[in-house]
Amino acid sequence: MAEVLVLGAGMVGVTTGLALQARGHQVTIIDRGSPGRETSYGNAGLIQTEAVEPYAMPLQPAALIQIAMGRGYDVKWNVPGLAAQVGAVWKYAVNSLPAAHRRASVTWGKLIRQSTERHGPLIAAAGADNIIRRDGYIELHRTAAKLQKAQKNAERFMTEFGVQARLIDGAELRAMEPSIKADILGATHWSDSWNSSDPGALVAAYAALFQRQGGRIVNGDAGDLHRKGNAWVADEATGEHAVVALGPWSPMLTARFGLKVPMVYKRGYHRHYRMEAAPHHPIADFGNSVVFSPMRRGLRIATAAELTLHPRSTPPQLRHGEEAARELFDLGSPVEAEPWTGRRPCMPDMLPLVGRIPDQPNLWAHFGHGHQGFTLGPVTAEILADELDGGEGWEALQPARLKARKG
Repeated sequence: MAEVLVLGAGMVGVTTGLALQARGHQVTIIDRGSPGRETSYGNAGLIQTEAVEPYAMPLQPAALIQIAMGRGYDVKWNVPGLAAQVGAVWKYAVNSLPAAHRRASVTWGKLIRQSTERHGPLIAAAGADNIIRRDGYIELHRTAAKLQKAQKNAERFMTEFGVQARLIDGAELRAMEPSIKADILGATHWSDSWNSSDPGALVAAYAALFQRQGGRIVNGDAGDLHRKGNAWVADEATGEHAVVALGPWSPMLTARFGLKVPMVYKRGYHRHYRMEAAPHHPIADFGNSVVFSPMRRGLRIATAAELTLHPRSTPPQLRHGEEAARELFDLGSPVEAEPWTGRRPCMPDMLPLVGRIPDQPNLWAHFGHGHQGFTLGPVTAEILADELDGGEGWEALQPARLKARKG
């Protein structure tokens, strides 16, 4: 048994604590805030077993022109936000080319298909079943071309990964979702994905389970990490091992220990809206670059990515998402006075860092999950915990790959 410090109390950090705890280790989680209140809180609530390919940058000429001109809503940017990470964005674009993207998808698909299997026992043990739905989500298609492409994708995902999905026409969509008032040609029902009506509460429930089982959560400065003799110390906690699971804040810490991490920071927004009759499933409207999720607080409208240093008080992506929502639903007024915003920590090669940090005794990385930290936290936590216990880990996820490429 070892004493382990886990830095960060999001989904990735908390599930790391649980995975290590299950192996008999004494674990302390350190975070400046409450569990699940940062990036883990701000997603669409999806546990996406169907997301077997990481999100690639659109590289078609028409898409690039639209992004450059600021006309679309899939990716927004401004000059300071792009300039601050232009190198990482360029590498992300290179890795979005077909051959590199296929290589990443081989590893990614193996990870993502384990997600509900890993979440299931934790949900049961944490008593969080009341905020989980296991009936998938719906992706809308407005044109025959989009519907045909969706059919091919669903068939390919089923053949290659075993993803369960079916296409439905407009009449079946209206029967499943009577709150939709617009005429939609068809949709894909991704039936084996799960979703949570309160993502932050799910992380908090996992954290409470961790504490009931003897784990300790310290409200403190994880960025204070330093060596003291053979031990790692952060705030007032000490451990033989330390795991960096600080999401978008991780590179600032690992740089102090010789690991420079290029990262693309995609900012997202969401806001809740009142509805008398909310949809039964999350609704992905990728044509408008938005996801509508029924949550405890109301209908959550979650946006796509923005490359910016500072959040906007009235983000155009969220404004556009609200307009799209009003076409579909009888949408009420906003619940919050201002939208929530947070950053998604995306690696340029689209795979998270999970494993030992080179040249640092017993220092571990567990971050960089991009859009899928909420989904993948328990999966990669098992991989890291196994390696910490002497296992081989996953070569494709090792932090050492960054130094190898540099050399």
